[in-house]
Amino acid sequence: MTTLRIGLLGTGPWARRVHAPALAAHPGVELAGIWGRRPEAAAALAQVHHTRPYDGPDELFAACDAVAIALPPAVQAPLAVRAAEAGRHLLLDKPVATSVPEARALAAAAERARVASVVFFTARFGEQEGEWIAARAAAGGWFTAHADWLGSVFAEDSSSPYAASPWRRTKGGLWDVGPHALSVLLPVLGDAEAVTATRGPADTVLLTMRHSSGAASTATVGLAAPAAAAGVEITLRGTAGITTLPRRPDGPEPAYHRAVDALLAAAATGLPNACDVHFGLRVTEILAAAEEALSPLMPLEA
Repeated sequence: MTTLRIGLLGTGPWARRVHAPALAAHPGVELAGIWGRRPEAAAALAQVHHTRPYDGPDELFAACDAVAIALPPAVQAPLAVRAAEAGRHLLLDKPVATSVPEARALAAAAERARVASVVFFTARFGEQEGEWIAARAAAGGWFTAHADWLGSVFAEDSSSPYAASPWRRTKGGLWDVGPHALSVLLPVLGDAEAVTATRGPADTVLLTMRHSSGAASTATVGLAAPAAAAGVEITLRGTAGITTLPRRPDGPEPAYHRAVDALLAAAATGLPNACDVHFGLRVTEILAAAEEALSPLMPLEA
């Protein structure tokens, strides 16, 4: 297979900004079609990218080799299970689900069907960030880490297209940007063996984790910071000194292109990507434990 036919599920701002343009432009991909919960939006997006809209997801599955999903997690998870059962490879958005049973069902479906899967974490697939994460994981010797991943989506003066997102309003920054912080901390420090969580202002949550390497980390995540206070910073401290995650200057599109590359490689070789659905499941398990705890120390399931 030299060209992977990928169908896109979703027509919202993230699909319009990142998924559809990147898939249409990728030389190893044919954008096979688009399905959305609003047929008129699917038709409009398909016209822009010279593909066709589909009336139902199962019809789109039949016309492609893989699916890319840009939908709320509660919608993504059951559709991804159906796609896997149809034998389609999976390019998923984070979080893969916001309930552990749904995430486990998705991981099990992908495993049964032996389909490739990649979860798009922007930091993991950014070129500079990905190289930094890999180098710091190889170096080891980390003592502590701290992550600030704060957006202003829900700030009073926000003009974000995601401000009206119902699932973000319900689940908050813990579930929207918390996965990004974990996608950096876990590969460097090891799995989170215990987590505590404390609520801050608005939707802000402070996580504290003990990792399998022995290191400790904290992460402050939220979507309601004032615009002047929003931003991303992750700092590691250890035997190699102090180092900070570099940030890409060019937006999420190049990172998504690399995520597509990763799916192509996994589909061609059968070798799992480090950011596959099983990693996505682990992120969901950790966030669900934090949400349930939100104060006392709580051991995580192995």
